[in-house]
Amino acid sequence: MKNLKKQRRIQILAITAVTLVLAVALVGYAFRDGINFFRSPSQVVAEPPQSSEVFRLGGLVEEGSIVRGQGHEVRFAVTDGGATVPVVFSGVLPDLFDENQGMIGTGRYVNGVFEASEILAKHDESYMPKEVVDALKEQGIYKDPKAGG
Repeated sequence: MKNLKKQRRIQILAITAVTLVLAVALVGYAFRDGINFFRSPSQVVAEPPQSSEVFRLGGLVEEGSIVRGQGHEVRFAVTDGGATVPVVFSGVLPDLFDENQGMIGTGRYVNGVFEASEILAKHDESYMPKEVVDALKEQGIYKDPKAGG
C-alpha cells in the first residue's frame, strides 16, 4: 500500500512537471512575434538589426523630412539627435503625427530604411513615450517641459 502511494505521488509530480514545461513553451511560442524590442536611431545605425527582425523605432520626426508619395505612402526621417533613420510607411498616419513630434514605429530595417507597419504618435502636448525620452536624454537633446526654462 505504501509503495502504491509513493508511485502515485511520483506520477503526479511527473505530470505536473511536464504540464509546467509545456505551458512555459506555449507562452514562449505565443510571445515570440509579440515581443518587439525598442531601439533608438543611434542604436539602429550603430548595430543594424537583421532585415527579418521586427522591432520598435522611436524618436523625433525630423523637421522638413515628411514626403507624401503615391496613395498612402509616406517617407520621413526619425532622429534622436545622434543619428537619423529614414522611414517609409504605407497607411494612414495618426492625426497628431507631425514634424518635431515624438513617435514610435513598429517594423523592419531593410537596406538602410525602416519599413514601418505601424506608427504611433504622442497623444497630447506633454506626453512622450518613456523609451523615446530615455533615448533623447542619452543624446542630451531632451528637455522636460514640466521642468520649465
